[in-house]
Amino acid sequence: MRLLVIEDNEKLALLMKKLLSDSGYTVDAVPTAQAGNAALDVTEYDLIVLDLSLPDQDGTELLRSLRRAGHAIPVLVATARADVVQRVQTLNQGADDYLVKPFSLDELLARVRALLRRPRQVTQTVLTAGNVALDTSAMTLRVDGSPVLDLPRREFAVLAALLGQKGRLLPRQKLEDAVYSFDQEVTPNAIEAAVSRLRRRLEAHDAAVTITAMRGLGYILAERDSC
Repeated sequence: MRLLVIEDNEKLALLMKKLLSDSGYTVDAVPTAQAGNAALDVTEYDLIVLDLSLPDQDGTELLRSLRRAGHAIPVLVATARADVVQRVQTLNQGADDYLVKPFSLDELLARVRALLRRPRQVTQTVLTAGNVALDTSAMTLRVDGSPVLDLPRREFAVLAALLGQKGRLLPRQKLEDAVYSFDQEVTPNAIEAAVSRLRRRLEAHDAAVTITAMRGLGYILAERDSC
């Protein structure tokens, strides 16, 4: 799952990005509302962590514009504004949760996970195909009911993206977008290598799915025929 952190405090943004990345998410961090809007124009995100006191625009304006445009993406506001009236107004304007600085990074992670567990039209918590079940909130993979331990973050992201398009072609560029943040260098064979490692891991656990490469186009994950 891909998250967007909009926070102008560089030190805090780096801490949040590291925490969320280490927890298995693909994370982009930007310091302004303008950069946040630019990121949202080119990438689909599963959740936004939003500061209100941004240097170029109040975060509530960005929040309102998102909701006016019909975006249902969960927004966790993380701000130093502790006033109860401000909190109520921000929640009424479309925020899904409100966290007051300074906060515990563990609490931030818990709230992110809680928001991602909420049922939404565009967000499924558990993605399945055949005997494979990937819980994108708990960050766990089960094959035929048995847990697959120590699944690397990159393979997790690849599998989540493929399961989200189960039975349909997932273009290579969209797969790269789901796995890599803006500041990560993508080597020419990185996606192929990640898919290959994932395929071997699934085969080792007798997963009833196949991952087919469509040369020059992308990949398709499908349920394996039982016969």
